[in-house]
Amino acid sequence: MAEYSALSLLKNALSANRDWKPAWRKPEPKPAYDVVIIGGGGHGLSTAWYLAKEHGITNVAVLEKGYLGSGNIGRNTTIIRSNYLLPENTRFYEHSMKLWENLSHELNYNVMFSQRGVLNLAHTPSQLDDFARRGNAMRHEGIDAELIVGAAAVGRLVPGLDVSGSARFPIIGGLLQPRAGTARHDAVAWGYARAADRRGVDMIENCEVTGFLREGDRIVGVSTTRGEIRAGKVAVAVAGSTGRVMKLAGIERLPIESHVLQAFVSEALKPVLHTVVTFGAGHLYASQSDKGGLVFGGDIDGYNSYAQRGNLPVVEEVASEFVAMFPGFSRVRLLRSWGGIMDMSMDGSPIITTGPLPGMYLNCGWCYGGFKATPASGYCFAHTIARDEQHPLSAAFTLDRFQRGILIDEKGQGATPRLH
Repeated sequence: MAEYSALSLLKNALSANRDWKPAWRKPEPKPAYDVVIIGGGGHGLSTAWYLAKEHGITNVAVLEKGYLGSGNIGRNTTIIRSNYLLPENTRFYEHSMKLWENLSHELNYNVMFSQRGVLNLAHTPSQLDDFARRGNAMRHEGIDAELIVGAAAVGRLVPGLDVSGSARFPIIGGLLQPRAGTARHDAVAWGYARAADRRGVDMIENCEVTGFLREGDRIVGVSTTRGEIRAGKVAVAVAGSTGRVMKLAGIERLPIESHVLQAFVSEALKPVLHTVVTFGAGHLYASQSDKGGLVFGGDIDGYNSYAQRGNLPVVEEVASEFVAMFPGFSRVRLLRSWGGIMDMSMDGSPIITTGPLPGMYLNCGWCYGGFKATPASGYCFAHTIARDEQHPLSAAFTLDRFQRGILIDEKGQGATPRLH
């Protein structure tokens, strides 16, 4: 596979771009692989890449029931950050941030990572105190964090934000992570797929898993709509579909629930929102894409669902919060909305682990944090698959922590998945 470069751009421009080769092959599935990864989204594709790059395991197949990137990796608001409080999360997501910073170079594919900063708004003194606590925790871990004090300082950072004293939710400050930002979600999927393909990994699209092959208690492969495929190891990375896929293996209960999360984009505007902003008096996060659309989202719909669409009450709630923050956006037209299926865990933190059956490996429970975790998730999951042990960065994200009571509850909401 040729490298993408200025020279290749010039060469193909001379042929009216008719000679570009496909980004990845369309192979027929082989009878057996060393590793089969179920799920052709960001986490499955990044796992395949790091298995090949870091561990030299290239006899790998990524199975996707539709087309690559048709799930949550292409259905999110593209935000990347590592501004967490608990050390297990801050260390993991900061490692992901560092991988993001070099990802385009590593993959030889522009993922359009833009470090425009993420600003969490504070509306009360107690909320600002809490942000100071979180910022100090981040700085103790070597992560960038700046406490912004005063409405005027916030207004200079985000023009158009209502920082007046008469605002419905007066702003008194915020917590800024300057290195945070956004990336192009579909480019991330394509970049990982192309890079893994160049190492010999097979991308098998339109290949739905219909069952698991077993020898005793051990998983030794999968049944699919394109035939049986045997494997030394089978990894499951299917986000909100985890419950359905694991049920095929006889696992009826997991500490996760599937919920739909909506996202929205407006008509294109001139550059007006230069950083990612989150609302402190509700749940709203917003940025502006390179094409000019305002991209935003909020809470999950609050009921269990496998549908990739949501309902109008969340649209109304999110829009009202957006207009409370930016009154000038009230006349902007909504262009489209979509939904992703979130696998909400009992404590709001992910699961990267061996098992729960021999020969099986599980990656799930990402709640709202799946996209920003894509590089570190694949990096740590590949380590777990290759070495049958937890990576130090994901050592706390085991499945048995729920049984042992060692939870990683970032929001302090308890065992209520929909609240995380």
